[in-house]
Amino acid sequence: MALKVLRKESHLSRYIALVDGKAGAYGVVFPELDGCTAMGATVEKSLANAAEALRDWVEVSEESGVHVPPPQPLERLRRRREVADALAGGAILAAVPLVRETGRSVKANLSLDTGILAAIDEEAARRKLTRSAFIELIARELLPKVA
Repeated sequence: MALKVLRKESHLSRYIALVDGKAGAYGVVFPELDGCTAMGATVEKSLANAAEALRDWVEVSEESGVHVPPPQPLERLRRRREVADALAGGAILAAVPLVRETGRSVKANLSLDTGILAAIDEEAARRKLTRSAFIELIARELLPKVA
């Protein structure tokens, strides 16, 4: 009797990007997504912009009926001539998460340390946001950096 392995579907795809440039001017390209690019003054800012560009590129492509390829394995991308040339020229690789918005809110029951929750509430109030809006803001900011 064969065992079935159930895999949880991931809602966070990661596309590989090439990052190149110098202080003050970095560019990001997605080798597998023609025309999906971003820029930024720092590597961190260029990657944050790349996450937004990726989300927008996928959304527009799907609305236009264009096939969006699934993320390719890193080693397959490394074998592509243009990727190998870019890496030889000093570019670096980065995994950029595709964070999709559905436009639907959902309740989530979170357990947090009381001190952390108090700090969240204080900062949310300072920014004139609800707790939920502030947590979503933090997630939007951090997911491209940590995912």
